[in-house]
Amino acid sequence: MDLARSLVLTVLVTAGAAAAERPNVLVILVDDVGYSDLGAFGSEIRTPNLDELANEGLLLTNFHSGATCGPTRAMLMSGTDNHITGMGVQSASSVPEYQDDPHYLGYMSDRVVSLATLMSDAGYRTYMAGKWHLGGEPEQRPSARGFERSFALRAGGASRFSDAHDLFDDEATYWEDGEQVDALPDDFYSSEFYTDTMIDYIESGREHGRPFFGYLAYTALHWPVQVPDDWLDRYRGRYDDGWDALRGERLARMTKLGLVAEGVEVTPRLETVSAWEDLSSLGRQVEARKMELYAAMLENLDFHIGRVIAYLRESGQYENTFILFFSDNGPEGNNMGSMGDNPYWLPATFDNRLENMGRERSYVWMGPGWAQVSALPHRMYKAFVSEGGITVPAIVSWSGIEHKGARSDAFATVMDVLPTALELAGASHPGTSYEGREVAELRGRSLLAHLGGESDTVHGDAFINGWEAYGRRAFRSGNWKIVWLWDPYGPSRWELFNLADDPGETHDLSEAEPEKLAELLAGWDGYVESTGIVVLDRDEGYGRR
Repeated sequence: MDLARSLVLTVLVTAGAAAAERPNVLVILVDDVGYSDLGAFGSEIRTPNLDELANEGLLLTNFHSGATCGPTRAMLMSGTDNHITGMGVQSASSVPEYQDDPHYLGYMSDRVVSLATLMSDAGYRTYMAGKWHLGGEPEQRPSARGFERSFALRAGGASRFSDAHDLFDDEATYWEDGEQVDALPDDFYSSEFYTDTMIDYIESGREHGRPFFGYLAYTALHWPVQVPDDWLDRYRGRYDDGWDALRGERLARMTKLGLVAEGVEVTPRLETVSAWEDLSSLGRQVEARKMELYAAMLENLDFHIGRVIAYLRESGQYENTFILFFSDNGPEGNNMGSMGDNPYWLPATFDNRLENMGRERSYVWMGPGWAQVSALPHRMYKAFVSEGGITVPAIVSWSGIEHKGARSDAFATVMDVLPTALELAGASHPGTSYEGREVAELRGRSLLAHLGGESDTVHGDAFINGWEAYGRRAFRSGNWKIVWLWDPYGPSRWELFNLADDPGETHDLSEAEPEKLAELLAGWDGYVESTGIVVLDRDEGYGRR
């Protein structure tokens, strides 16, 4: 630590009552949870703890992530666009155009200063438990990016249990404080273990008298879908009517709650998704069972989040803790059975018989039928830059919220988390230079003025934002958005939508509104230039058909 940084830390730590009054910050990030999956967002799944958090806080109904796990985490940790951080791709890619491009490294580079580092500089204790997915070399691990204590999964996902299988034919890598963990406890279940770890970190650091920044990054509900035995049958029979009926049920509840306007159109069932009645008897049993397990896994996750909240209450820290919950992207609808080496090693390694689904040594993923329910009312799902891939459920709880128990429709993004945390900490971003190296400036904005009722928006009415993933493109200005999806997911050209009237992206206005289209295309060109995006001439998305 250099002298200047040491002096700043000393001043903050010894600032007496003022420092003690700064709030704790807890970011709870969940994996692949769709917009409509929580009870507060219209779901039939029981999520009482998150629903109560929303009742005491604020529902964020227009919160946006990246299209996939790693890019979202890079934006969270940096406050800027994922391409600028080096995370234009999820991990190292074989796409020729990406090779040696600093915007497509597949890890978070030193071009940014991490949120944890800045919070540590501000005198906060910094803790992480869960999924990292921002690089695996020693200098890229959480312990080297500002976290005082960390227990982290290196990659995108793994078995929930102690067998520790990674997404592909490798053992999962976990680190504790930067050192590889040789073996997990026999009773390891990820959501429970991450919760225990975070509570232990917070409790053990209380004696130091400094506020904490906690990053609780659950791998649930990323595939494989697995739950402890006593949770397996909590939704038995609930989904026997299938995904077509369920879409109608959820949409009706969302409309009643005012989350969806009366009469709003949603994307029709995809061509790749069979009508429920057209599935075989066994097919219906398998898909219904998968939905039962997903629901049970989400309720289990809610239970463990409730444990964290209960701990904060019991320890007297809840009222002084800013809590932000959100999902890293839309639900998983891609064909994981065809990804990488999965067609070869999954059948030989796991038991996916109907009676074993959801247990240890099973390997279940959901698919597009469920994803079209989970992402309602939006189009497509994870890995797509249409709204179903990037609009996620979010909840904030904080003593400074002006209208508790309400909801905000103001546009916000994951890039806003870092500036929000810094404002809570009474700190500022270093700008373009940190410890002698050039770093990227912030793109996000603090949420606090909006949450406190001082502003109706976070980014102003004329905000702009862009997304790019796997050659799929989108740019938004206010409620207008252009999207490029390649065939067979879209028309392989720019489409134009007015999200104020059409959140499902069902009515292409590109021909009817040529001037608006031209305006957004100019905005897209500026976004590409400012972020270093490589514009591909094809779709390189994983799980593509």
